[in-house]
Amino acid sequence: MTHVDQAALVRLRRELHAEPEIGLALPRTQRRLLDEIADLPLEVSLGAASSSITAVLRGTHPERPAQAPAVLLRADMDALPVSEDPAADPRSAVPGAMHACGHDLHMAMLVGAVRELSARRDELRGDVVLMFQPGEEGWGGARLMLDEGVLDAAGPRVGAAFALHVFTGDPRPARFGVRSGTAMAAAAALSVRVVGRGGHGSAPQLASDPVPTAAETILALQSATTRRFDALDPVVVTIGEVHAGTARNIIPDSAELHATVRSFSHAGQARAAEVLPAVARGVAAAHGQEAEVEFRTEFPPLVNDAENTATAIAAARARFGADAIEELPHPKTASEDFAEVLAEVPGVFVFVDATPAAGSGYNHSPQAAYDDAVLGDGAALAAEFALRRLAELSGADGAPTHPLTRNDRA
Repeated sequence: MTHVDQAALVRLRRELHAEPEIGLALPRTQRRLLDEIADLPLEVSLGAASSSITAVLRGTHPERPAQAPAVLLRADMDALPVSEDPAADPRSAVPGAMHACGHDLHMAMLVGAVRELSARRDELRGDVVLMFQPGEEGWGGARLMLDEGVLDAAGPRVGAAFALHVFTGDPRPARFGVRSGTAMAAAAALSVRVVGRGGHGSAPQLASDPVPTAAETILALQSATTRRFDALDPVVVTIGEVHAGTARNIIPDSAELHATVRSFSHAGQARAAEVLPAVARGVAAAHGQEAEVEFRTEFPPLVNDAENTATAIAAARARFGADAIEELPHPKTASEDFAEVLAEVPGVFVFVDATPAAGSGYNHSPQAAYDDAVLGDGAALAAEFALRRLAELSGADGAPTHPLTRNDRA
């Protein structure tokens, strides 16, 4: 038997998709989720600095240890400032906001997982902490919840953390993908303001034009990534914004550029913080100008530990068969603030292929579409991981009893 109600999860996901909210204040989303879990035996607390929800499910296994372990399951809640394709189904009802990264699916999956775990409390040899997190899309939501004590919500600090993320537009041979070690890139923001001296476009010799300096800085940063960093520990710099001037015949006083910097190790990120600002300042100095530089770390690299990765693989294979999960050879170059959680406790982040049969744009695209069929699978995998990891952390022999198969799904 299964306690994952696929039809109910689809309804919930579509309701959440229609009412996206951005950032840390998500009152409608929070209220909808609280209503959804109100009938479950949970200890619920709400965030002070955001619309977060922390909930604890206490296991009642007859052999539950006196010092019972706890595991954490996380879902992010926020949407993006993206205008959805008018032909989409489901479609956002909020202009300029869209669940373009699939967080609506993550919330529905976590609700499905806790419903199953609530029905199987007598198999839980410890406690499960649910982390419904706002502000994943660059708002620091994970850090806020960490500072408010989510890892210690059950009493003892959680011994493992687990999250799923759906991807679309890049179909994989298996439903799930996972990688031990670095699984996603670190991210940082680089901002450079080149300060020159403005003047008339007809007499550049009387000014100090920052625009050519900014252009040279862009090229120098690209060269630095190929000549100043280890090719086996790469750094990627993408300049997404360039701003200068107000008219074609005016030399501006300054020019600005803003970049995202991706790396795959703490050492690589630290070296980028040292090298890239020095390059920008050096180019400006060569032109007799100054560069005001800010390098701001956003996310550390997301690192899965080997033991929890093995548990996730075993859970997927037990639940869905040997071919349900693949071990990925390379990390993803995107970033994710669940890395903040995994920097403090061991755990695993699993990728879910949610590309619909009709195809889709990639995550964050106005054309991003997700297959509702993955909802039951994601919920089931999260529940199975919690059952197995609690058994392992409690010192029990073997995996939880009665693993469900794909044919048992609703």
